[in-house]
Amino acid sequence: MSSIITKEKITELIRNEELILRPLLDENQITQVGIDFRLGINFLVSSIGRNPLMVASLNSEYGTPKDFKNFFQETRRQLGETIVLYPGQTVLATSLEYVKLPNNLLLSLYMRSSYSRLGLTISTIAQPGYCGCLSMELTNNNHSPINLTVGARIVQGIFTLVDKDVNYFNSPRKYSCAVRPQVTSLSSDEDLKVLNAMWKDINNITD
Repeated sequence: MSSIITKEKITELIRNEELILRPLLDENQITQVGIDFRLGINFLVSSIGRNPLMVASLNSEYGTPKDFKNFFQETRRQLGETIVLYPGQTVLATSLEYVKLPNNLLLSLYMRSSYSRLGLTISTIAQPGYCGCLSMELTNNNHSPINLTVGARIVQGIFTLVDKDVNYFNSPRKYSCAVRPQVTSLSSDEDLKVLNAMWKDINNITD
């Protein structure tokens, strides 16, 4: 059965370098049931461009998927600077820390309560064996802009021990070993290709 590991086990894994985490600026980041991760310095900020919508389908009625980078602006901050999220805005970020997970640990990220109370949300996991900075897709659900301090501990990671080792690189990965935020690569998903073929068949569409 899976179980959540606690501070003593996390500390042991880091000490034995079974769990790689760099940099650990403050040992107090290791909590009783996880690790607090800091907001990194690179960002992709959502913006309104010339394209009318983000096409997340291969069905040609709305056009084909464009380069999703056109919907984001790249920016960078120093530690201690701030970045503003406007109401309804999504910002793609990464953790300051680089991690390498062992093959039997699943990492789930949750917004720290203090930031959840501002209206910020996040939903991210890192599968066993993952290496890289952790992806943070931050959305401001409040009616007011929020400014965040770069380097602040904004999310907490909970480690779940899985019932067997998982080789992360046994199947193709789109976002592994990333150290900067990346836009979605959903247009390469195989299920979209299958569904697009079904849609064409139903509607008698030929290329």
